[in-house]
This record gives sequence, C-alpha cells and structure tokens, in this order.
Amino acid sequence: MATFPEQFSSRPEQQYATLLEVSQAIAAHQSLTELFQDLGRRLHTVLNFNYLSLILHDPVHEVMRLHTLHFDGVMTIQPGMEFGMEDSPSAEVWRTQAPLTIADAELETRFRRATKTLHDNGLRSFCSLPLTTARRKLGTMNLGSSTVNAYQNSALNVLQLVASQVAVAVENALNYEDAQAFQQQVIRERDRLKLLLDVNNAVVSNLALSELFRAIPGSVRNAMQCDAACLSLPDRDQAQLRVYGLDFPAGKGFMQDQMVLPMVGTSPGTAFRTRKPLRFGTAPKSLAPVALRVNAEEGFESGCFLPIMRGNRALGVLHLLDRHKNAFSEEDVDFLRQVASQVAIALENALEFSELSESKDRLAEEGLYLRDEIRTEHHFEDILGNSSGLRQVLRQVETVAPNETTVLIQGETGTGKELVARAIHGLSTRRDNIFVKLNCAAIPLGLLESELFGHERGAFTGAISRKVGRFEIAHKGTLFLDEVGDIPLELQPKLLRVLQEQEFERLGSTRSIRTDVRLVGATNRDLGKMVEQGQFRADLYYRLNVFPIHIPPLRERRDDIPILIRYFVDKYAKTMNRKIDRIPESVMDALTRYAWPGNIRELQNFIERAVILSEGSSLRPPLAELRETKSKNSAGATLKEVERKHVLQVLRDTDWVFGGPDGAAARLGMPRTTLIYRMRSLGIRRPTD
Repeated sequence: MATFPEQFSSRPEQQYATLLEVSQAIAAHQSLTELFQDLGRRLHTVLNFNYLSLILHDPVHEVMRLHTLHFDGVMTIQPGMEFGMEDSPSAEVWRTQAPLTIADAELETRFRRATKTLHDNGLRSFCSLPLTTARRKLGTMNLGSSTVNAYQNSALNVLQLVASQVAVAVENALNYEDAQAFQQQVIRERDRLKLLLDVNNAVVSNLALSELFRAIPGSVRNAMQCDAACLSLPDRDQAQLRVYGLDFPAGKGFMQDQMVLPMVGTSPGTAFRTRKPLRFGTAPKSLAPVALRVNAEEGFESGCFLPIMRGNRALGVLHLLDRHKNAFSEEDVDFLRQVASQVAIALENALEFSELSESKDRLAEEGLYLRDEIRTEHHFEDILGNSSGLRQVLRQVETVAPNETTVLIQGETGTGKELVARAIHGLSTRRDNIFVKLNCAAIPLGLLESELFGHERGAFTGAISRKVGRFEIAHKGTLFLDEVGDIPLELQPKLLRVLQEQEFERLGSTRSIRTDVRLVGATNRDLGKMVEQGQFRADLYYRLNVFPIHIPPLRERRDDIPILIRYFVDKYAKTMNRKIDRIPESVMDALTRYAWPGNIRELQNFIERAVILSEGSSLRPPLAELRETKSKNSAGATLKEVERKHVLQVLRDTDWVFGGPDGAAARLGMPRTTLIYRMRSLGIRRPTD
C-alpha cells in the first residue's frame, strides 16, 4: 500500500511543490485557525491524511492543548481539549523532539486513551511532528489517516520540512496574537484610566443625580467592553433596589430604567446586603423571577456587581452585565473596586445635593404658604391664613378645645367649618379617639334619625339588620353635625336628650344606650331667627350655642386670599403634573378684590379651573367668568374696574400685541376677537404715538 497519494514521491520537484504550498499558506494568514484551514486544503493534494491538528504546550497549566484542526467528517475531538503530559503522544514528541508514528491504532499498546480516541474517530494511523524554532519548543503538528501504515519513515523527511515551516508560522502567529493582546491591553488600560478620570471629574463637578446616572454607567460600559451597565439605589425602606442610568445599546427592552429588583433573591441585592462584590460566569438558575426573566430574555451569561460603599454605609450597587460566559475576571473586580469607591464619592455628593435641593424647595413652599407661625404653634395643619379674623377664630379654638363644651360653628357656606371642627378635636383630650361627621342636610328626612341613633332589625320597612348610629360610633370621640339647622323639629327633642343626658334609644328599641360624645355643630343659617320663627327649638339652640365660633367670610379676611391662592395653585399643579411658579400681580390683585360669595370653596374650584386653562409657568385664570357681586360688607372697586385694570396691565406687559402664543389674548385665556370686544365694552383703546 502506498504511503502518499499517487502523485507524491520523494522527487525534489514534488517536495518543492509541497513546501511551496505550505509557504503560500503561511504567507497568506496570520491567524492560527485560518492557517491550518488553508494548510488542510492545500496539503490534501500532496499528502495522505484525514486529520490535521495543532497542539501547543501550555507551560502555566502544564498540559498539551488542541488549538485548531482540519478533519474530513464529524469528529469528537474539538479545539480547546487538553491532554495530560503522561499519556499523550504530543507530550512525548514535545519532550523528545523526535517524530512519532503509529502504524495501526488497533495494535498500539502505548497511549491507550489517545489511540482509543483515534480509533473511535475512524483513524488507523497517526503521525506527530515537533514544532520547534530556534527560540522555543511550541508543540506538535499531527496527521491522521483512515488507512493503516500511512506514514512510513521514508516520508518523515518531507513532513519534518513541512513542520519546520509550520513552526515558524505558528511562532509568528503567536507573536502576532501576543502583540494584538498587548495592544488590546494597552487600549483597555487607557480606557480604564480614562474611566477613573471621568469618575473623578464627576466627583469634583458635583453633578446632579440625573447627570451622574447618565455619566457613570456609559463610561463604565465603554471601559469594560461589556453589554450593559447601570446603577441601582435602595428605596426608602431598603426592601428593593431601583435601576437608574441604564446604558444598554443592544438591549431588547426587557431591562429598563427604573426597574425594581428585590433585595432578596437577586445578585445586586446580595452585593448590597453583604457589602461584598459578586460576580457570576454563567447565569444562575436560583434567582428571583424578575432576574431570571431578564437574564433569559436579554441573554445575560455573566454579571459583576460592586457595592458602592462610603465608609460602612452602602449607597447602591454598580451593575455590569454581558452576554458571554466568564466575561469578568478577578482582575476586573479589583479594578472595579477602585471605580466603585470613586462613584461612591460622586453619588454621596449628588445625594446630599439632591436632599439639600429638596429641603430648599420645602422651605420655599413653607415661605409661600406658611408665612405665619400659627399652623406650627397651634397644630392647625389644614387651616391657612394670617388675617385678624382667622387668628381670632383659632384663639377661640385653642380656648375651648381642651374642655368638653359643646361648640356651635357659624359661617357662610364654604368658609371651612369642618376644618375648624377637626382642629377642635385635634387639640382636645379626645384626639386619640374617633372623629365622626354627618351632614344633616344631605340625609333624607326619614333616614336622619337612623343615621344619628341607629335602628334595630325590623324597625321599619327595609331594616333587614341592626344598624349602629353615629352617636354610638363616636363614643369617647367627637361628633361633628354639619348643617344642624336642617334637623327637623320632630327629631330635635331626641337630640337635646342626648346632649343633656348622654343616652338614647335606637329606632325599634326600648333599651337606652349611654354614650360619651362631644358634639360640635355647624350651620350657615341664623338659628336665632329660626327660633323666633318657630323653626328651631329654643332649648336645643341654647344647648348648642354654649360656645359659638363665627368664621368670617372670605371677603372679610382678604389677607388670607393670596395664601389660599398659592396653596391651591401648588396643590392642583402637582396633581396635574404642571409647573406653575408665577402669579402675576395683576391677577393676584383681581382675585383679592373679588368678593367670593362662595368663599373658600368657590376660590378652590376657580383656581382648579385656572390651573387647567393656564399654559406655561404663569397662572392665567379666566377672570371674565367671575360674576360681579354686591355685598353689604364688600368694599373697594367694582369687578368691572378690576377687570379693566387687569386687561390694561396685560396689554402693557405684551406691548399691546393681541395675538400669538405670547400675546395678550393668550395670557388672558380668551380668543383674540373676544379680547377686542372686551376692550370696547371696558372702554379701552390702544394709545397712539
């Protein structure tokens, strides 16, 4: 049987042809994989083999490692496989630097593992040649054939010449790869130094949180050449982490900014709780559902999580994620520790700056809405104002609240009678118990007694179960009865009895129930006149009117109007996610002069509508909707005069430009044609030069 193909012989011209093919392959490629693929194609025409491989010695781990191969068909031997130095033909050739041939793998008794592998892959004969240069021993080039005795000693000279050329090519390729790796290392070190510089700049620049979230993750991802990077900060209760500043250009959208991660069952949560870095080379299987879903959908295989520490305090976690396995080394973790320590300084500064900004905003709001000290000193959190009339009311509340006296709050609709009643309860000895309210005018006449005192099952048609009344619910607390003037005459004696004797009976029951309730009543009607007209019992009136408190209408405490306006503007702007931080003086003046017959309730509804209609950061209420009212207690200019003054002021502010987004019509919240008509009705004319 011939050792080489029929066209191959030991003739010099044939040897030269073989070596020329090798030289051409060497000249065309620098990559080992591409070199051996090309060698396999070229040498197939002059050499007899089914298998061609390159095995190099690894001095660090002291093994022979398969780097690349060429094989006709399917093979169980794969690049990356390692062979020990004791039972490997390649290791023997590397040590002895002498070629080794196996004529028939079935008869070979040496290298049992290797020969079995050859046999399992259909190879009968084998040849291993040393790859050595003047500088070092590299490894071996191996050939295998499916025929027996394919490599005789007469062919070894040619094969050794081929191997010597391949050795030089392999060394050059390894040197090229080392140079490339060194260049990549230099670039990586440069990027890492730049990252440290960027983080340091963020520290000294005192960036805001939003800017820091954008700057840090992007710089880290570029420097580490990973797929995704972000920061996460704990919520107030530290039960979960929230993702910020996600930099993930190739993401599919399953991982998002502001994503919430549980503190337990996730890698970043573990890093935050233990205060230690955590990394994984293959995606863990035992994670919280949200982490498993993101890893699966985004294809993350590697992760590195660094706690951002400032002293003993954990501020957050730096996340790095990659779609390749084992993407992060211990060396990477050591470097990222430095990054995390720098990020901690920047993050701490940004958090402190954010807290200071929030405190400043809170102080500004308090300056706008809490210019007096009454709220804080007297705990009237829901009552706004600084007028003399309101201060008088609050002084009365402070006086009567600690006692058990019945209070009657009088005032027009919308003046805030319920808030005063709540303030009385909040300053009383009953403040830790329940506050119960009932609007007597809102309950049908036939059901009011049941609401107040309750009823037994079957007391009347539809009473299918027992009902507990408000007096019973308010035991040990305060009962606020709004609009007591609407309580019918036939029910008033029973209410009087409760106030005098602190006992009552449910409807349909004869058993008396004792109760300990403080009653606060309120009305917008003149109960004295109702007594004179026989519409209200005199004895009940005197019992309710033990300590009367009169709340003045809004038109009598105009000093409170600006405070209320600012409060409602801020409230509804926040509710509607709007930013309105300016109220023109002309608008404030017009609203302050208006009589507000509906009092605070009317003002509140009007401001809510004004916020809806306003465009931009300036409040533009529809002043034309305010109706001119005349009151005995009203004073100052008429509504028409106020409106004329306001329109004139807006026209002057806009240099008499009617139309456009910044024109007078837009600021007044009306069409241009309506503005012109309004100017005519108010007697306003454009001045001439």
